[in-house]
Amino acid sequence: NQTSGTDFVLLGLTRDPLLQRLLFTVFLIIYLIILLGNIVIMMVIRTDLHLHSPMYFFLFHLAVVDICYATTVVPKMLVNFLVKGSITIAVNACMTQMFFIFLSAGSEVFMLSVMAYDRYVAICNPLKYQEAMSKHFCYQLVGSAWAMGLLYSVLNTIPVLNIQFCGHTEIKHFSCELPPLLSAACSGTFLSKLILLFSAVIFGCSSFLLTLISYICIIATVLKIQSAEGRHKAFSTCSSHFIVVGLLYVTALFQYTKPKSVSSIILDQVLSTQYSILTPMLNPIIYSLKNKDMKTALGRILKKLQFV
Repeated sequence: NQTSGTDFVLLGLTRDPLLQRLLFTVFLIIYLIILLGNIVIMMVIRTDLHLHSPMYFFLFHLAVVDICYATTVVPKMLVNFLVKGSITIAVNACMTQMFFIFLSAGSEVFMLSVMAYDRYVAICNPLKYQEAMSKHFCYQLVGSAWAMGLLYSVLNTIPVLNIQFCGHTEIKHFSCELPPLLSAACSGTFLSKLILLFSAVIFGCSSFLLTLISYICIIATVLKIQSAEGRHKAFSTCSSHFIVVGLLYVTALFQYTKPKSVSSIILDQVLSTQYSILTPMLNPIIYSLKNKDMKTALGRILKKLQFV
């Protein structure tokens, strides 16, 4: 009964026709917000000279990662909501989707670590900021974030290619994430589960520690500032990033390291929706509403458009 198969069956969020139509509308709106919000951020950063700094260079690439992350998951979800009967996905398409999910997730956490380091240098060593965060070094940091995401993806994807799946394999999820995919396998999942656990802990903890150390140094420096206005200004440059980090790390790390005893289909889907769909939607909103420079730059662009 073992087979490499040609198709998997995705159980999705629901098979109720009424709920499917409702969820299609909801997730279509969310996806459009993700695309519009992140593209606007990229456009504003690219066109406004006041935002040509390392901080916004990294934000630009975070927006790129968020678009990639959401596009890997949401379009297939939308198509599935319109399908009557069983939702199938080819094995090769499933593996490809899984690869890009890992790539996007890994790149995002390390991009957030890079952004935390940037804030550390800006606040703790402001006189050496321009020298330390040179254009060449910024490109190296962004390239490293993508490289770590690629390594994380390759490490977890290759072992899955050797796993045997039974005929009519059902994936109790709306996408080809690895944990539900492994639950659907017939045998040979030990190595993949081991690599998934250790890579999630090593990559997740290393990026989290980099972010945490940066923020400890930032907080220690800010508390030494005498004026309340100075402390507020320093903290305001980090607040958006801190919120985004919290949203992503809490849900993603819990999803990939939680014990089997607390696992459930609904919980897994809620957590996956949070970090793969809602976080890319919230990122541009948080950075736009909490960032004075972004709002000012957007206002300048809108004024120019009015006179065109």
